[in-house]
This record gives sequence, structure tokens and C-alpha cells, in this order.
Amino acid sequence: MPHLENVVLCRESQVSTLKSLFGELPHVFINCVECFSLRLLLEQILNKLSRLSSPEEGCSEITCETFNDFVRLFKQVTQAESLKSQTVYIVLDKAEYLRDMEANLLPGFLRLQELTDRNVTIIFLSEIIWEKFRPNTGCFEPFVLYFPDYSIGSLQKILSHDHPPEYSADFYAAYINILLGVFYTVCRDLKELRHLAVLNFPKYCEPVVKGEAGERDTRKLWRNIEPHLKKAMQTVYLREISSSQWEKLQKEDTDPGQLKGLSAYTHVELPYYSKFILIAAYLASYNPARTDKRFFLKHHGKIKKTSFLKKHEKTSNHLLGPKPFPLDRLLAILYSIVDSRVAPTANIFSQITSLVTLQLLTLVGHEDQLDGPKYKCTVSLDFIRAIARTVNFDIIKYLYDFL
Repeated sequence: MPHLENVVLCRESQVSTLKSLFGELPHVFINCVECFSLRLLLEQILNKLSRLSSPEEGCSEITCETFNDFVRLFKQVTQAESLKSQTVYIVLDKAEYLRDMEANLLPGFLRLQELTDRNVTIIFLSEIIWEKFRPNTGCFEPFVLYFPDYSIGSLQKILSHDHPPEYSADFYAAYINILLGVFYTVCRDLKELRHLAVLNFPKYCEPVVKGEAGERDTRKLWRNIEPHLKKAMQTVYLREISSSQWEKLQKEDTDPGQLKGLSAYTHVELPYYSKFILIAAYLASYNPARTDKRFFLKHHGKIKKTSFLKKHEKTSNHLLGPKPFPLDRLLAILYSIVDSRVAPTANIFSQITSLVTLQLLTLVGHEDQLDGPKYKCTVSLDFIRAIARTVNFDIIKYLYDFL
């Protein structure tokens, strides 16, 4: 247990939970990025299991082309005495890549214990929510274990472990403290913060290298790095240029300028489909109803904005404020902007109710009115752009005022 806690920092509760559930039992670990075909994935699992069952003997490579063959061969491999009486664990990292393979693969893995009559557990590791995995045909529902975002204290502890040997740990910890003070409100991703820490550290050290400041002159070091960190906020997640190009620009650009960072609203936590519901509500509130055909139908023909304009429409819809819209229009826009098929389940309607409770939507009129409820979207443009950015949706392309 102490060894695991040193390897996986600041995840003591999750490590403890997994350890209590699984213990030190036979397992195989597969990276789905490396297995770009179904055959390669199934063969890797079987061959690693085969080595577990007979580690000292020279095992011939197993070939497997279909999931039916995999079930049959899995039974044979797990008949070994070393595996027969124990639970076998198959860990699939980057499991979102399974969605690009055969449609029956994910449901098959979820029912592998039933199909093989063996004590086997499949563990999917992914940064994607389960709602984006679930097949339209239905499947066995797995147990979901969420790993919450790191707290600022945990990020400080993890990032401080990366300090270069030529500088003291306290000096690097002070730098990480400054970095998190700037970026924590807009970015919680450990990989991205690590990238930013490595990218901007030479600039932080610059006064020390030149002999203009000591390692403990935190105020002078902060004044030197502050404008560059603000500029770096503009590049969070974007990767529009490489790290080497960014460093070159930092050296060439003497005027940091006033650059606007990402909106602080990016840290608002909403379920995946609730974000799309809110986006659809915003579009319904600020777009005229007759423009829906233009924005959300593929074959709408050429329609110019000037053909829609009337005398009273010269004022921006954003200046006039949000307009009420019916529920059926909200759902129609939602189904148009979401990539995957979304069934009109009670879950969707409960999420709409939750958005009303959070005062992100407002119910217009009474709930029991005969012609159906009407809503208004109460969020600002900056807020909805930040929400849309988290799901990679360009909302400006769908707003009538910005045509």
C-alpha cells in the first residue's frame, strides 16, 4: 500500500478502495491506443493471460480474429491451476478507443464473466463519461468509480515532485504556487499544468540566472513572470503552436500586452448532456424561430441574412434579451447539435428541471399549462461560450447575431 501511494500521489482513498476490492491478484494491463485493431487487442489479452498461467514455460503465440474465438480461447487459457481458483482482472486503459471497434465488443466485455463461466473482471480506464460509451442497443451497466479533480493542495504536492535537480525544492515549490495561483481557476488538468510548468519555468528562473535576483526574492520573480503567465492563459489546451515556437515568441516579444484569459466559468460542473441542453436553450432564446431551418437542417438551400431582416430586427437579439421558447423546440435543437443519438428519456427531462433549479433556465408561465411549458435561458454570452468550449462546440457559428 505505501508503495502504491508513492507511485500514485494524492489518490489514497481511491487506491485504498481498489486495493480492498481487488487485492494483489492476477491481471493483464492493455493500452487500447496500441491495439488499433480487434485482432491485436484480443491476442494481446490472451497472450498475456497465457504468460500468467505458465510464466516459466515457452508459450506459443495465440491467434484470435473474432470475439467468439476469444471466448473459447479464454476458457482454455484460464483452465490453468494458477488462474482457476482466482479472479482474473483485465484492465483496458484508454477504453474510449473501443467505441471505434466492432459494435458487439463493449457489450461482450461487459458480459465476459457470463459468457465464459469464469471469475473475471473487466476494468475500463477512461477520461470519457459512461454516457458516451453506452451502446444504443443496450448493454450490462458497469459499476462506475469517479476520480474527482485534484484539489489545489494535491496539485501543489504532485507538481513539486518534478523540480529540476539544479534548483532547490523550495524554489520550485514557490514557482508552482505562483503558477497555480494564475491557472487553477481555468485549468485543473494535471497534464496541462505540468506542460505549462515546464514551459514557463525558464522565464521564472531568468532573473536568478542573470544574477538580478536570488531564489528567495519571490516578489521580483513574480513581477518578471506575471505578464508571461497571463499570456500563456490564452494558449491553455489550444496547442496552436509547438513548445519551441512558444519559447521563441517569448524571447522575441518584449511587450506582453493585455491578453484576456479563459472565462472563470469553465470550472462550472454540469453533466455532459446538461451542457448541451443549456447550449440548445441559449440558441432557442437568442435566435429567431424561423432561422432554425437554416442552422440545423443540412439541406436548407441558400438563405441570406438580408432576406430575414425587417425594420424592427435591426437591433441585436442580445440587446433585446432572451425570448421564451417551447419545450419541443428546445429538444429539436438539442437532437441537432448532439453528435450521438439521444433518446427523450426521463433523464433528459430531469436535467432540464435541474437547470431551472440552478436558475440557468427560467420557467415562463405555469408548469401545468395545456400547450406545454416555455422556458428562457438566463446565462450570459461569456458563460455559454465557456460551457460550449468544454464540449468542443462552436456556439458562435449557430448564433443569428454573429452571421
